[in-house]
Amino acid sequence: MALTTEEDLLAVRHAVRAATVAVGFGLVDQTRVVTAASELARNAYIHGGGGVLTIEFPHRQGVKGVRLTISDEGPGIADLESALIDGFTTGVGLGHGLGGARRLMDDFEVRTKPGAGMTVIATRWAYR
Repeated sequence: MALTTEEDLLAVRHAVRAATVAVGFGLVDQTRVVTAASELARNAYIHGGGGVLTIEFPHRQGVKGVRLTISDEGPGIADLESALIDGFTTGVGLGHGLGGARRLMDDFEVRTKPGAGMTVIATRWAYR
């Protein structure tokens, strides 16, 4: 899914909600994954100048999951450690997006280089 307009951000929420329902997540875990996706998509849209979301359905030891991969070609993050701390922001937000999304997911990986964009791979497993 492209992340180039405000409407795309709404479409992300609907698509991720449908993915979590398909996997069998309960309402609380659906909300966690949709919230994380929304934060990550908004970051790619605002800070990365747009991006792309891919939704996958991995399996691990018989457990189903939802994996979100969100990439952009923006400026990247110079200090990733600081960016994951609540309150850190380069914009006008509260600075809870990246760290908050990490707490909502089971597996969370960020690949970034200054000037070379960013990719976040976040997975939530349905074993809870």
